[in-house]
Amino acid sequence: MRVRTVAVVLILGVVILGAALFVTSAGGFSARSEPTAAERIVARALRRWATPRQARTATNPVPFSSDAWAEARAHFADHCATCHANDGSGQTDIGRNLYPKAPDMRLAETERLTDGELYWIIENGIRLTGMPAWGQGGSDDADTWKLVHFIRHLKDLTPEQLAEMESLNPKSPADIQEEREDLDFLSGKDPERQATKGAHQHPKE
Repeated sequence: MRVRTVAVVLILGVVILGAALFVTSAGGFSARSEPTAAERIVARALRRWATPRQARTATNPVPFSSDAWAEARAHFADHCATCHANDGSGQTDIGRNLYPKAPDMRLAETERLTDGELYWIIENGIRLTGMPAWGQGGSDDADTWKLVHFIRHLKDLTPEQLAEMESLNPKSPADIQEEREDLDFLSGKDPERQATKGAHQHPKE
């Protein structure tokens, strides 16, 4: 079995090297491109082989509940949505510009993964992608198991829950400054903006 595994890895290595040479001669590597079909097949195979069998068959020890669902939404909004978007679509500035791009986790490709595979990916990350290792690598992180529940229930998100998650997303210094200026304007603490706004208003007829 070990010899067979080594042989498969070597064959895949040759295929990847050949593809790399072809792409380089055709114009180089760019994160703007979509991964080729061959790259996707190889990446999925390597991801599955990289996940220990015991991890793939692990079951979620955290029961699904309204509290676990709420905690997972808050955790995902704060830690994961920057790349994956609150709804798991991957449609964010960062997610769209990764290589490979952040997946739409609502699709069958993610749904087919076992709970153990999802947990292992979150805990350990995926090499040669933008997916980092978030946990300590163990199998008993309750917060990570709650995120597995979140991924399983992405299609159940309501507009109200998505709005709540948006309020929990990390904010850049520019976003914070803009919010502060808006609050100052609304409370009348920014006379300069008040005057500018007034100068642009049309007089009532």
